[in-house]
Formats: sequence, structure tokens, C-alpha cells
Amino acid sequence: MNREQKDTTVASLKELLSKVSALVVAEFRGLKVEDVNGLRREIRKNDCTYLVVKNTLFKRAIAGTAMEGMSKLFKGPTAIAFSKNDPVAAAKVMDKFCSGQEKLKIKGGYLDGQILDSAGVKTLANMKGKDELRAELLATLIAPAQSFVRLLAAPVQNFVYLLSARERALGEGQ
Repeated sequence: MNREQKDTTVASLKELLSKVSALVVAEFRGLKVEDVNGLRREIRKNDCTYLVVKNTLFKRAIAGTAMEGMSKLFKGPTAIAFSKNDPVAAAKVMDKFCSGQEKLKIKGGYLDGQILDSAGVKTLANMKGKDELRAELLATLIAPAQSFVRLLAAPVQNFVYLLSARERALGEGQ
């Protein structure tokens, strides 16, 4: 890779990382190709990105940014995973994959200006994702309306139950 290609790679990395609110850094030493391909499939399925970049180029890309403190994580074979949409998505996928693999180790991560250690990434992975939080919010917003509809329907429903019970009582009397 010549100097011009390196500069282009660093510039594209800087642009890409400027749009990311969270990322996970992992070591993949000794991981088999089919395992890496499986990880990449899972990453893509969850709308995330998985990159393997030379450590020196990544260090140059994060120099002068809030991510600069992560430089110490870039030793040995290193991969990064991130999502532009959901800050916890990449952490969830990487944590799930790490539980089944001894060779993939999470080194740390980054979340909105904070450098995370591996325990911090584990905590991030256990948080609810955007879709789960949206579903909870929607359920909370709909709950009063559902309760109101049930409240309005209750007298009519009780009257129908009363008529049904009376019909059974008259039927048994014959």
C-alpha cells in the first residue's frame, strides 16, 4: 500500500467514524475463516459493519478525536464492529458471538465520547436496542387508550353475560 492509498484509507475511516456513536474493538487471533464469515453474516444481518484495518491506519484515523484514547487497544489482529443506526447492535452481536468462541475476544469499545473496557462493552450488549425501546414506548403510549376502550366495552359485555346467564337459567328450568 503506497502513501496515497494509506491517506485515502485514513480519510475514509475518519469520515466513517465521524458518523458512528458506538463501536466495538475485538481481537480475532486464531479464528477460522468459516467462523469469521459467520460473524460477518451476523453483523450484516443486524445492519452493522465489520472492518479489519491496519492498526497504524486506524490510529491515524482516530488521532485528534474523542476516540483517540482507544489507541492502546490496537495491538495484534484487531477488528472493529459498529452500527450507524443502533449503538448497541454491534455490541450485542459481538458479545453473542464471543460467548460461543474462545478465540474472539472483545478488547473494548467506544460509546458517545467514552472509552469502554470489555466489561463496559458487555454492559452495553445487555442494554435494550432501539427497536426494543421503541416497542416499549409504543406500548406505554397505547396502554391508556386500550384501558379506556376496555372500560367503555365492559358494561355492554357484562350485560351480554347477564343475558347469557339468564338464558341458561331459563333453559335449565324447563
